[in-house]
Amino acid sequence: MSERLRIRAERPAGDPNTMRFVLEREVQPGAEFSGAEPGEAPLPRALLGIDGVQALHIAGAAVTVTRTPETDWDALKAPIATAIREVLAETDTPLGEGAAPPKPGARDDASVREAVQHVLDTQANPSIAAHGGHVAVVDVTDGVVSLRMSGGCQGCAASAATLRHGVEQMIRMAVPEVREIVDVTDHSAGTNPYYTDAPAAPSGATPLLNRPVPPGAISEEQGRFMVAPDYLAPKLGLTPDALRQALRAGEAAATVEEGQGPDAGMTRITVRHGERAWSAEIAPDGSAREVPPPRRSGDDDAALRQKIRAQLAAMAPHELPITYGALARSLGMYMPGAVRRVTRALEATMAEDVRAGRPMLASLVVSRMRGMTPGQGFFDEAARLGRGPDAGEDEAAWWAREMAAAREAYLEGVGAG
Repeated sequence: MSERLRIRAERPAGDPNTMRFVLEREVQPGAEFSGAEPGEAPLPRALLGIDGVQALHIAGAAVTVTRTPETDWDALKAPIATAIREVLAETDTPLGEGAAPPKPGARDDASVREAVQHVLDTQANPSIAAHGGHVAVVDVTDGVVSLRMSGGCQGCAASAATLRHGVEQMIRMAVPEVREIVDVTDHSAGTNPYYTDAPAAPSGATPLLNRPVPPGAISEEQGRFMVAPDYLAPKLGLTPDALRQALRAGEAAATVEEGQGPDAGMTRITVRHGERAWSAEIAPDGSAREVPPPRRSGDDDAALRQKIRAQLAAMAPHELPITYGALARSLGMYMPGAVRRVTRALEATMAEDVRAGRPMLASLVVSRMRGMTPGQGFFDEAARLGRGPDAGEDEAAWWAREMAAAREAYLEGVGAG
């Protein structure tokens, strides 16, 4: 059975009649569609055939849908997602054989980055600076813009609203090449993160993120805290049913910590799923407020390495090699930065394997962009660790040899079925 295509719905700021459906891969590389007349293109024809869908813009990994004003998004989202999955499963040309290429003159990533930074410097940051904050461009790749907040914005409860309803709208209006905007700020490392090893904050100080949790959302039963799925699930990008399933499968996990010193009597509960996390501080009287989730510890990194090892060892030989993205998804990691976390963990396994004198497990993971061979970082790290091609042997031949040894070492006894 093929893997179910993941689709994330986003509502752009400022237009209630528009919703963006972001896929985990491009709809049709090198092609786009915009308008209300589908022609013979399979995907536009399927989507515009849904009652209430008025117009489309499809480019890259995003399908932007405009609805008729009288239509409810709750009635549209499921049939739209179903149509996208069905069409992409049936054809490699969902926008048609003669689909329009991207508009000529579109700016490259470097130019887009410069344009976005100009918008921030001239429109956004002057007002944000009045509150002690600053927003900067970290990266632009294929129209996906990564932003980092600092100063008063880092860890601030209003940071999401600042990004979604202010900065994002400015950027999209000025730079149409932008497909997606991602906040890569570590809000738990703001000027006043919660429960750190730093000296205690002055009496009365509170975390910058201080959003009350509605009464009844957190309850205590027989000494265990319970968070209502209807409240928690959207915080983790899940439906309530998906959250329950993730908790049963161990894909989502909760931790409870008791406050120490000036925080004695307080309790913090943290729930993580993939790359998302949510935390709340619970007072002795039962009232609660959201707080920045703690940063992942070294134990989390070790746990990810173990999960990767177990996942690869459990795969059938015909399923390998696997791409970095597919490996991340198989681990339930879909958020921006997931592939980066997986590649960092794989590099750590390389050092472990070299120290143990065994083949490198990371040789079983490849990049689609490099013709289904590992990323250059794999070869660079291997060389740093003292492994690599023999005299007269090229990298590809050495990798094939290393991968064969890894298959034998880690997949012993696994059937080929």
